[in-house]
Amino acid sequence: MPLIGEQAPSFKAVTTQGPVNFPEDYKGKWVILFSHPADFTPVCTTEFMTFASMMDEFKAMNTELVGLSVDSLYAHIAWLRRINELEWKGMKNLEVTFPLIEDIRMDVAKKYGMIQPGQSNT
Repeated sequence: MPLIGEQAPSFKAVTTQGPVNFPEDYKGKWVILFSHPADFTPVCTTEFMTFASMMDEFKAMNTELVGLSVDSLYAHIAWLRRINELEWKGMKNLEVTFPLIEDIRMDVAKKYGMIQPGQSNT
């Protein structure tokens, strides 16, 4: 797991927005790389809706979001479509425009210390 001040481990991955080469694709920007335990869970869904509603604020701060979980790309796509159909706390028709990484083998999650010992999700 990288510590504060250390260089971010690099990786290439498939995402809902196409391939990503991290961190090279984000040079000159701040990045929030975050994980969630599973698609289609209520808390993760509302968190993604909140992130999607705040994208203009993140862009104003030159900040990109990159999500990650151990679900498949197809599960991610289906879940993001479902998020777009939901309404919660006045938010509706939200499109998640930041990439969501498919990490079925947990390669990226392990590099970043996102998997607790003995667990199988982020």
